[in-house]
Amino acid sequence: MVDLNLSDLNTIIALFGLYVVLYGILSVKIKNVWYLGEALFNIFPQPHPSTLTLSSPVPAIMIGIFFGPIAARYIVPDRWGGAVPYQTSEITLGFTRVMIGIQLIIAGYQLPAKYQQARWKDMLLVLIPVMTMMWLCTTACVLATIPKLSLLSAMVIAACVTCTDPVLSQAVAKGPFSDKYVARPVREMISSEAGLNDGFGFPFLMLATYLMRHASDVQVEPVEGHGGGIHPRAGDVGRLGGGVGVAIKNWVLYTMLYYVILGAIYGAVVGTLARYALKYSLRRKWIDSESYLLVPMALGLFCIGSAGLFGSNDLIAAFAAGSALNWDGEYLAETLKRHDEVNSSIDVLLNFGGFIYLGSIFPWNDFQSEATGITYGRLVGLGFLVLIFRRIPAIMLTYKLMPHSIRTWKEALFVGYFGPIGVGAAFYIEHTRHVFPRLDETNDTEVNDLLRAMGPVVYWLAFFSIVVHGLSIPLLERTYNWMGVQPIQDDAVEMRRKSIHVAAPPNAVEGDKETFIAYNRFSRPVFNNSQLPDWRDEYPEPRPSGDLERRKSESGLSPALATPAPRHRSRSRSTIRFVERRGASVGV
Repeated sequence: MVDLNLSDLNTIIALFGLYVVLYGILSVKIKNVWYLGEALFNIFPQPHPSTLTLSSPVPAIMIGIFFGPIAARYIVPDRWGGAVPYQTSEITLGFTRVMIGIQLIIAGYQLPAKYQQARWKDMLLVLIPVMTMMWLCTTACVLATIPKLSLLSAMVIAACVTCTDPVLSQAVAKGPFSDKYVARPVREMISSEAGLNDGFGFPFLMLATYLMRHASDVQVEPVEGHGGGIHPRAGDVGRLGGGVGVAIKNWVLYTMLYYVILGAIYGAVVGTLARYALKYSLRRKWIDSESYLLVPMALGLFCIGSAGLFGSNDLIAAFAAGSALNWDGEYLAETLKRHDEVNSSIDVLLNFGGFIYLGSIFPWNDFQSEATGITYGRLVGLGFLVLIFRRIPAIMLTYKLMPHSIRTWKEALFVGYFGPIGVGAAFYIEHTRHVFPRLDETNDTEVNDLLRAMGPVVYWLAFFSIVVHGLSIPLLERTYNWMGVQPIQDDAVEMRRKSIHVAAPPNAVEGDKETFIAYNRFSRPVFNNSQLPDWRDEYPEPRPSGDLERRKSESGLSPALATPAPRHRSRSRSTIRFVERRGASVGV
């Protein structure tokens, strides 16, 4: 007799595998014609005149919603494992930690060498004044639309969505649309900012939390059946008193020094040690390509786990480790020479799994609730207020102080508009649940109102951001084509064509049967464009002998032909010849 095993594990694995295969079969069609993608913004194709400009926000999220608890009920995290109470919160926190941590270390090593040192003023601006304005503006938006919340409660919720999402921001910086139309300094700033500010959101969250926790003259009635105002499980997450002075002291000592600064130092040390170890191993040819390319993922897992063991900031540690890993530019240069597809494949799988899971945990029943006073109308209004006021004013006020990263008001508007909210918000809200007592453990009205409103507000803003930003880029590209905006044609790089069946990369043309000519590529190991990697460096062309040089000179050749000029690494001779031919053919 056939024994069917319709377990959640079998169902989820089958659905995930089927989705990845079906998406992969049509991946170029989905991205280049239907304007869809595995994650936000991987939907920026070459438009076709007969194609309707229509986009879906992250098909993976749609799959999660369709098969989640609200519909088919195949992906229900509450049923997994032992199905213990509150396990979805624990699963979400752990899953998002791993997903974001690996994405951050990849973002760190893909920036140019010593990027944080070269752009420290710009990063300081976006971390302190810009994030502070984002936090306060979002707080005002929450207070204006969500009832029953105190100022400190609104500040806690706003802190959860202040950071730009690290996963979706990397797609903004490195996606096909940016390859074509967004200048490289802007893209590098977006990527670096997302890596830094995701871990730097904790000071804002914990400042509001400490102010609530240590507020004076707050009386809380004990919960029936417990001896105090909160259940013992909560430890020091309840009302502790002491006033503003105690709150600021704890914030400085535990959040700023121990959690943020120590986490950054720890990650930088780990990344530096890994860099030296890899260089030593490379010189002796001890490490194979698979192990070399898997280092970022392994290092990300190590930073997440080890920083978590001693309670420091694992996200900042992961990004700092990635930046330190490529501090001299050699790691990224070596991965480009080895045609790294490992980390991009890991990135795609993380996006698939993360957004399917995110779609399955949206609290749809809480989006309209009499207990909180939240309605869909209020949430839609909040979404548009946050879209307009959360980030755009802060960037527009400060962009002139960052001339190396943002040169024009149009670039500033792009950076201000595209500050997406996504998986990072899910991480922050689940972390916030751990610093407050549970809803059934306290009679504190202010805390209970916060706990009831926090979930629907934050998850709605994530959903709203994914939908609106997902629709924005196809419309923007359509507008660019209608206005005749030309793609950026700077920094031509010759890329090896791995197969005749490989589609041309975004903002690239075919050079010959073996190469593509790509423009405005994101990855560069160093700031100096003359040092961009070229696959021909692995097989240097033989230099003419001295006798040949003498014969050329004696035969009356011009100096330009007699003395070969040194080849520009970012534009090899075949690349330059091809570009010149292409320019001549169009009358340039």
